[in-house]
Amino acid sequence: MSSLHIRDAGLQDIAAVVALLADDEKGRVRETVEGALHPGYIEAFAAIAADPNQRLLVAERDGAIVGTFILSFLPGLSFRGVWRGQIEAVRIASHLRGQGLGRSMIEWAVERCRERGCRIVQLMTHRDRKRAHSFYEGLGFEPTHIGMKLHLGG
Repeated sequence: MSSLHIRDAGLQDIAAVVALLADDEKGRVRETVEGALHPGYIEAFAAIAADPNQRLLVAERDGAIVGTFILSFLPGLSFRGVWRGQIEAVRIASHLRGQGLGRSMIEWAVERCRERGCRIVQLMTHRDRKRAHSFYEGLGFEPTHIGMKLHLGG
């Protein structure tokens, strides 16, 4: 198996990222992959790209995008003002899951958090994704909090 290369996504990668987001049972109903790329994806990419504390990343193997995630760096006052790294929207192409690519991506993200001086790395995963829970716990993450969301429409 060839090595995984992780890099910041460019505008040319957004369609591939959206396809990865749609490549599971939850994403199929949330994402739009048919037709022209929805303008909301482009606007979100522009906001992420403009913010030095946000990174949209893609993982490539053999020149193909096979994974994606967002890495955010968050300042905070708790724990005496430590920075946190937050990992979101982790996806691996469904036909490649179980091959260690996700582990490589998360380990890469944790190292970037260390380099930025973060003292905590956090993530959320849907309560129904039991395999994901086991995966993250196997990497040392602990289920310490209950995440909540309020959808505001749209």
